[in-house]
Amino acid sequence: EPFLTRYLLGPPKNLSETQVFNEIYPVWTYSYLVLLFPVFLATDYLRYKPVVLLQGLSLIITWFMLLYAQGLRAIQFLEFFYGIGTATDIAYYSYIYSVVDVNLYQKVTSYCRSATLVGYTVGSVSGQVLVSVAGWSLFSLNVISLTSISIAFGTAWFLPMPQKSFFFHHVSSQQLSWEMKVMDCKNGSAVQDHPDVQRAPGWEDETKVPLNGEGHSTEKQEQKVDIIKVLKDLWRDFLQCYSSQTMLCWSVWWALSTCGYFQVINYAQGLWEMVLPSHSMEIYNGAVEAASTLLGAVAVFVVGHIKTSWAMWGEVALALFSFLIAAAVYIMDTVRNIWVCYASYVVFRIIYMLLITIATFQIATNLSVERYALVFGVNTFIALALQTLLTLIVVDASGLGLDIFTQFMIYASYFAAISLVFLGSGIYSIMRAYRRQEQMQSRS
Repeated sequence: EPFLTRYLLGPPKNLSETQVFNEIYPVWTYSYLVLLFPVFLATDYLRYKPVVLLQGLSLIITWFMLLYAQGLRAIQFLEFFYGIGTATDIAYYSYIYSVVDVNLYQKVTSYCRSATLVGYTVGSVSGQVLVSVAGWSLFSLNVISLTSISIAFGTAWFLPMPQKSFFFHHVSSQQLSWEMKVMDCKNGSAVQDHPDVQRAPGWEDETKVPLNGEGHSTEKQEQKVDIIKVLKDLWRDFLQCYSSQTMLCWSVWWALSTCGYFQVINYAQGLWEMVLPSHSMEIYNGAVEAASTLLGAVAVFVVGHIKTSWAMWGEVALALFSFLIAAAVYIMDTVRNIWVCYASYVVFRIIYMLLITIATFQIATNLSVERYALVFGVNTFIALALQTLLTLIVVDASGLGLDIFTQFMIYASYFAAISLVFLGSGIYSIMRAYRRQEQMQSRS
């Protein structure tokens, strides 16, 4: 992927810069947005594994078309399949949570993130070495990618099929009160399940399901009621989750910053191509992606050991670091030097990964496990909706269709605006907290 823009601009694709930046890349944003909510519901209803398989199949189609498809329309269709692949990403993480106990969630989350990190880093470094040292063609890199995805797709067939999910296939409310595992945040212990949970709906053996027509029609009616009930439960949970000011603050930053982050990483290769065309010099996109990922992981590890009152200083921290992100994007855009661009991109990704980790932790501490997917899904959906609006206005050929340098100036201004909003909100929150303290002291 670090060499995708160069591959599309060069032979055998020979697409123009306007086609790649203003007509092809926006299709991914639109398809991702349209598919996210249906895939979210389908993932839970189908119990994860079928959607994991769909993800593998869609990525196989994506890379097969990347190898052999020709022309603008074909590559746009390719981007649609890549949108399916990214929208179904939620199934991978949700699947893990559905097959392990609650007290293992932290560990398996670490495993998943580590697997993703290692895969991305190995892919970026391998691509850079094969291109720069071994002199392999970009076509060969895509053959390796297709092979890797095909192996992953084959492996997914052997995954066990989960018997439960968070929304559609779960215990009734009465049994849920017995089954709910109350996590102790200090030691991670959990209360044991009630034995009657084994007889809860959704867990029964298939041989006990009635085979006559009456039972089948009843099952259909219950299924319809369940879908309506799930949507109502989702709406109620949505209102409860976002009624918290802390949750709302971190979620707003998540959505706004993720929108800008997607735009920058989607078009960074295009910026580098304009600063220094790849046909005139060896490029190091793979090495830069690997370095930014690894250093970002180190920053994430370090921030996990920092003790501070995020409730008090969180908004000010978000404002400060958002300003640094804006500065990195501005430097990336205005200093037309490829090494400065690379360095600014690394700083940009490190800061974002650091902040998104803090935001994830702050949100997760205020949620039950069952609401993780809902809140993170809603935040991502809002981010994609904002990104779609930004893409339509700034990038798409049917909108302004701005050149890549003007686009990045807008992205830098966007992050600067986020910084100002959270600076004002943070100062107001701190002043209000101090006033409350003074009032309490005066009363005492």
